[in-house]
Amino acid sequence: MNRITQLFEQKKNNILNVYFTAGYPELNDTTTVLKALDESGADLVEIGMPYSDPVADGETIQASNQIALDNGMSVKLLFEQLAGIRPSVKVPILLMGYINPVLQFGIENFCQKCQEVGVDGLILPDLPVDVYEEEYKAIFDKYGILNIFLITPQTSESRIRHIDAISAGFIYMVSSASITGAKSGISDVQEEYFARINAMNLTNPRLIGFGISDNETFVKASSHAAGAIIGSAFIKVVSTSKNLQTDIKAFVQAIKGA
Repeated sequence: MNRITQLFEQKKNNILNVYFTAGYPELNDTTTVLKALDESGADLVEIGMPYSDPVADGETIQASNQIALDNGMSVKLLFEQLAGIRPSVKVPILLMGYINPVLQFGIENFCQKCQEVGVDGLILPDLPVDVYEEEYKAIFDKYGILNIFLITPQTSESRIRHIDAISAGFIYMVSSASITGAKSGISDVQEEYFARINAMNLTNPRLIGFGISDNETFVKASSHAAGAIIGSAFIKVVSTSKNLQTDIKAFVQAIKGA
């Protein structure tokens, strides 16, 4: 069974998914950050594949992307860094990024490499649902890789139900129409959106992302979904860290209220 599916079967709420950018702050920090998150109690880890034009991301993650690229990070190098990681890292791993670098690598080669190194799923915000279904779903399924779709407050009910029907693992519920890290806190409008989606009784669990930055927002988001995703707030901690292991553990514990 896919590790993501297994996680959501075993744990129904307060699931913490933490995003970080591969090759940041230093080129060889990828596995250090990943292991520290695993050891600190993150439930799911989302590794960003640096891209020159990360349109869904705000200033903090954009800056980390650029620094990682300047450091020499690439998809090929990321797979090399992740090779052999599985005996020491148990947490489910997602790769998050944009479709162009994946297409350049080759979809089948990419999925095969994911399977080899122990990556469980992908988040590709600019991969259209119909293109995935028609051209790539069979390849993802062949290698046991889940494709995680995003929904927003603007996504129609029919589209949400279609995404739910073709999804496995979870649905990434974008809390607002803004970019990542653009705001903090959860508004009444967002809570109405969360309630509307809950009332749809979807098959797949949801994780809420964008604007989650501390224990308060994590707890509030988790009351409307299976858990939440934190990216920009974690990148800020990593960017100023003098000791990644210590600071990452403190961050995860603070978010979880441990």
